Amino acid sequence: MELDESALGLLLGFLREERGLGLRELGQLAVVDHAYIYRLETGAKESPSEEVLSKLIRALKADKREALMLRFLAEHPATDAALVKLAIADKTVTYDVFAAAAGTAFRGAARPDYARIIELVRRIMDEENGTR
Repeated sequence: MELDESALGLLLGFLREERGLGLRELGQLAVVDHAYIYRLETGAKESPSEEVLSKLIRALKADKREALMLRFLAEHPATDAALVKLAIADKTVTYDVFAAAAGTAFRGAARPDYARIIELVRRIMDEENGTR
């Protein structure tokens, strides 16, 4: 059985690789079993405890946006990895925009257009804040 790509695992693996860390190195820095980190990255495990998540965030030196995204993904394991890919590629996607886009409900079988959804969320937030 093939596992669907885990949004949390995708972001965790991206941050680890961006910092130039191997699984064992991150495990040592975070004092978390590297095999458990591997299972998180592959989606075999989801929703780590707040303690484990905090250790990983510290060891990865995650910025506020990344830390908030990791916490959101741990609490919402059904989040689409495609949205995480977009947020990784576009650092202007704030955590608030990310969370609002992730919370959007979809109908039908078509894959959501997250770039369009993010633009709509930004427009709504700008209007609410009076910046448009």
